[in-house]
Parts: sequence; C-alpha cells; structure tokens
Amino acid sequence: MNKVEMNYFKSKLLRERKKVEAILKQMEENGVINSNSEMASELSFYDNHPSDIATELFDKEKGIALKKNETNVLKEIDISLQNIQSGTYGKCKECGKEISEERLNFIPYTQYCVHCKKEQLNHMPAEKDNRPSEEAAVGKPFGYGYNDFKDQTKFDAEDTYQIVENFNKMNNVYDYGDYEYEDEDDVGFVEDIEKISNNQYRDQLPD
Repeated sequence: MNKVEMNYFKSKLLRERKKVEAILKQMEENGVINSNSEMASELSFYDNHPSDIATELFDKEKGIALKKNETNVLKEIDISLQNIQSGTYGKCKECGKEISEERLNFIPYTQYCVHCKKEQLNHMPAEKDNRPSEEAAVGKPFGYGYNDFKDQTKFDAEDTYQIVENFNKMNNVYDYGDYEYEDEDDVGFVEDIEKISNNQYRDQLPD
C-alpha cells in the first residue's frame, strides 16, 4: 500500500473514530449507558414488581452491551492507526496477506481478510451450543424433574405440582371449579335475598 492510500485510510479511520465517539456521547446523554438513576432511585426493591425490576435490568445490560461494542470498535481503530504508523496497515493479522481494498473501504479498522474471518466464524460454537461452562457441573437444568433421566419413578415434578396445588387451596372459596358443600355454614354469611335461586325468582314473577 503506497503513501497516498495510507493517508486516505488514515483520514477515513479518524472520521470513523469521531463518529463512534459521537455515538457514545449521545448514548450517555440519553441515559442508554452509564445511567444508574432508575435502579438507584430507591433504597430497596422489595415492594417493586418483578417485571419492573427485570425491565430496568434488561435496559442496563443492553446499555453495557452497546457500550462494549462501540469501545471495541474504538480499540480496533486505534490499532489500525498504529499499523499505519508502522507501515503494516492493510495486512491480515492471521495469514499476513493483503486485505482487499473493497473490504478496507467497508470496514477500515478490520484486522483480518475475508477468508481468515470466515474461518474464525466457522470455528465459533453454534448459539444453541454456546452454553455456560457451569452447566457441566450442575447437569441438565431444564428437565421435567430430578429423576427424568432415570427408569425408576418416585417423587417427580408432577407430585411436586400436586402438593403445591393442595397447599394453595383456599377454604370456603367457591369462585372456580365444581364444588359441593355439606354444611350450609361453610358457604359463609350472605343476605337472604342472595340465596334465592333463579327458579324461585321466576316463580314469584306475576303471570
């Protein structure tokens, strides 16, 4: 790469750097990154709805991811500017071959040629297999019960649900399901007029 081309890409990298810095500044002004105002506005989250806390946490994590992406681009730009000073700009970091001018025009801070970048992406694990290493120690986390993978069935997830269901049953509440009561006192106190059935009500209507 000659000196004229080096100066061209140097100017392009400097413009790209200003653009990324402007994006980071705008995200900071809009509260997308480096903002703890909502999460730190209360001394305790005890009385907050879990979905509200989850939304705030999601926004915080999204801001961290966006900031990390832009800061990584800044680092790549700085490395490319250093490569221009040393005269190694435009050479693939992996194979040492010249990176095509079309690729440098599209991503001026790239460190790899198209072939080597494709090889890197091909060796990355699939998203479904990109699981945390801790799962190897805790086993299968999304099973039906602790004995799903055994032939012997003792106390499984269905039994657990039935116990929780029985525990949650409320006495003297008849808002759902079919029910029968033996003692009229179990119905609870109601006005006499409310005990009249529809048939009794129709029978007392004038002909």
